[in-house]
This record gives sequence, C-alpha cells and structure tokens, in this order.
Amino acid sequence: MARKDINQSFKVEDNGKICILADLRRGGPPRMLEGLTEAVKAIEGDRIEIDLSELDKMDSLGASLLAELAVRSRVMSKNINFTGISENVEKGLARYYFPSPSVRLPKKFYSYVEALGQKIVNFWEDAGDLLLLVSETVYWSVVTLWRGDGHRKGGIEAQALSIGVGALPVVALIAFLIGLILALQSAEQLRQFGANIYVADLVAISMTTEMGPLMTAILLAGRSGSAIAAEIATMQVNEEIDALRVMGLNPIRYVVVPKVWGILITAPLLSIMSVVIGITGGLIIAVTSLDLTPRAYFLEAATSLFLIDIIAGFVKSLVFAFLIVILAAYFGFRVKGGPEGVGRVTTASVVASIFAVIMADAALGLLFYM
Repeated sequence: MARKDINQSFKVEDNGKICILADLRRGGPPRMLEGLTEAVKAIEGDRIEIDLSELDKMDSLGASLLAELAVRSRVMSKNINFTGISENVEKGLARYYFPSPSVRLPKKFYSYVEALGQKIVNFWEDAGDLLLLVSETVYWSVVTLWRGDGHRKGGIEAQALSIGVGALPVVALIAFLIGLILALQSAEQLRQFGANIYVADLVAISMTTEMGPLMTAILLAGRSGSAIAAEIATMQVNEEIDALRVMGLNPIRYVVVPKVWGILITAPLLSIMSVVIGITGGLIIAVTSLDLTPRAYFLEAATSLFLIDIIAGFVKSLVFAFLIVILAAYFGFRVKGGPEGVGRVTTASVVASIFAVIMADAALGLLFYM
C-alpha cells in the first residue's frame, strides 16, 4: 500500500518508487525537500525511481529542488532516476540545466599514490612558506641593527625581559635538579672504581655541551614559544596583521624581529645560568655522597672543560632560540578557524619546536665532535 507524507506532497509506493503529487512551481510546499530526503534515506537499495507524471508545469525553483535532491541522494550513495517527465516539465528542467554540471562530490577513498603525491605537494608548499619566512626574518633582523624605524620603540628590550626574566625561575630549578640527578645517578658507579672526583667532569661536560642548552630550549619552547604562537595567531584572527599591512608596516619586522632579538639575547644567558646552577647541583651530591670538597669539585670541573665545549653550548643555544621563534611565528601566521585554531597552532608550534630542537641538537653534536 502506498504511503503518503503528512503534507500529501508525495507518496512512497511499496516497490520503493516515489511519486511527486504536489506542484513544484515556486519550490513546492514548505519542507518538501527535507521530506523527500528522509524518504530516499529510508528506502533500501541504491537505485530509486521518482515519478514526475503528476506534474504539469515546473519552474526553475522546482527544478532546483529536484537537483538538490539528486545531489543529496548521491552523497548517500544512491542514484535517482526521474520517470514520467512531460514536455513542459522537461522544458523546466532544461532551463535550469539539470543536472548541474558544477556538482562535485568528494572522493571517499584515495589511492595510496594520490595521497602520497598530495602530501608531497603540501610539504613542498609548506617548506616554501617556511623558507620565505626565514629569509625575511633574517633580512629584517640585520636591517634592524642599522635602522630603528619599522618597529615599536623598546620592543626588543620588552621581549628580552619577558622571555628571560619570566623563564629564569623555572630554568634555574630544572637545571639544579638535572645537575643533582646526574651526579646522583653516577655517584654509585664512580665510587666502585674510586673515581669519585670524575663526577665533576661528568656533570660539567654534560651540562655545558648538552643538558644546559637543550633543557633551556625545551622550557623556552613550552613557555615562550607557545606564547609567541598564540599572540601572532590571535593577531591574525583579529585581522591585526592585515591592519599593520594597511598602515604600511611589515608584520615580520614589526612583530617577529623584536622577538627574535629578545630570545637571541636571553637564551645564551639562560643557558650559561643553567650550566652554573646545574654544576652547583652536582656539588651537593659530590660533597654529601662522594666525600669531595667544594674546591676540589670546582677545580676538576674547570679543568675538564675546553673551549670547544663552551662554544658548542653557546652556538646550540642561539640555534635553538632562532628555531623556537621561527616555528612559533610560522604556525601563528597560518592559523585558521578562529579561537579554536589559535589553540591548535599553539600546540603544533610547541611540538614542532621541541622536535626541531632535538634534531638540531643531534646535528650540531655530530658537527662539533666528529
């Protein structure tokens, strides 16, 4: 038995055929498209016949309703076949150019080759954007040394205070604990061989060349890098970056360059401080567990360090600092989606910065000690 909808605008027969009963001029009755969509969804099978024999005339709005129904059916993996089309209805469909040739459904499945190719293209485009950002940042950072215009007065000093002074307590605490743990973990092994004094060498070299710059950079990536990415992303969402361009100000020079110089000034100082505090943390274990005097400990630590170790730590801190700012700015400028996008790019910048810092640390370690 055929089943009609509540508005009697169409009926669904037992064989799954849908018969249009209402006049489709001016788009048909209200909510007819929603009712037809639900009827198509409820019918089993992927081929559905819609009978238009009851229609006498049709305008462009009625044709657009049928076209939209066909598109929705294709999204549900069902094919619509219109039957019983009169001459007048066919003219109405022809005026609308039915079916619309501009409808393109997204593919549900991509081949592995196509997906790989798309990833390569996206990676190439992203690498180009990053390279452009790096080149502009380096250029304007050098120009800023000779020209004071184009950025906020006192911006570099403000960024240096924000990044350096703000990160000082957490960097000092982490460095102290790392130095203490390094000495604690090695104390038992060194005591077995009577090499208690070499705990100073281990802590001094580890903190100077590796743990000091690395842990400082990771803390800066989590604290300052996320703040930079969130700030730039918020400016992008609020169209403040576009406003700077309208006023004739280069966003990279006005926003990014002060942060670059601020972190380049403070990151090496924080690394030096973390090295000193880390070595001091090792002193506590050396005195309490290895029966060493503070004088012997510091003398051994000083004699174990070479100029190459100090240069390696200094260069690492500069490279890490630059990577943190560049990646934070890169993700900040690429924000999409409003406030939710700000959170996404902030998280992505921290993850990318930590990954880049560790990769750069491995590369620089090979470069200095091969």
